[in-house]
Amino acid sequence: MMEIRIHGRGGQGAVTAAKILGEAAITEGKWAWKSALYGGERRGAPVQAFVRIADEPIRETHQVIEPDCLLIIDPTLPDVVNVTAGLKEPGTIIYNTTKKPEEVEFAKGATVATLDALTISNELFGARSIPIVNTSMLGALVKVTGYLELESLFEPIMKAFPGSRGEKNIQALKTGYEHVAL
Repeated sequence: MMEIRIHGRGGQGAVTAAKILGEAAITEGKWAWKSALYGGERRGAPVQAFVRIADEPIRETHQVIEPDCLLIIDPTLPDVVNVTAGLKEPGTIIYNTTKKPEEVEFAKGATVATLDALTISNELFGARSIPIVNTSMLGALVKVTGYLELESLFEPIMKAFPGSRGEKNIQALKTGYEHVAL
């Protein structure tokens, strides 16, 4: 079973990213479970979303405490939240930052991949107060983990974002896949 914890801020699409991942896993014939942890926080408050993907039925329905993989979609969160808490060794971390993987220090022994998702968002969607980084980060996750096929995310993205918005998000997904640094 692959357990993923997504760290973001309200409005950045962490919960939507979990939903897309879960639906993509199901289209591949896998089992999926997804959930999120947030209260009545306002936009911009820290949010966690969780995904489990397995080849057999998933019985665990609590938040992901010991993830195999972390997807950190907001680059400021490591300064305010212990994002690596519980990360299984060796673990995989995919981080939205302009830094190279070797410039980022998280958990010892973890595989760290980085992606400048903000630049991708600005190029595809224009400058926004809350950039759209979740789909490009999903592309990076697919490339780094190899657990899902990139094409499996197309239909869930189009379902979440119909029309031209979906097409732009698929382009963001592909760009994230192509530009993630390991």
